[in-house]
Amino acid sequence: MNCHANKSIECTVKQCANHCGTENYCSLDSILVGTHECDPTVDQCTDCMSFHRK
Repeated sequence: MNCHANKSIECTVKQCANHCGTENYCSLDSILVGTHECDPTVDQCTDCMSFHRK
């Protein structure tokens, strides 16, 4: 995979279409972080809304 690794956005989700292959970085210029909870209190309550499955 030939992509531009954004060194400002680390990512280990290899199933994402925006993941940079063997590098643990995202290829997007920016991402959107959201939540699926009405009152998030721990990191598991947050989601990368820019995720797209390969």
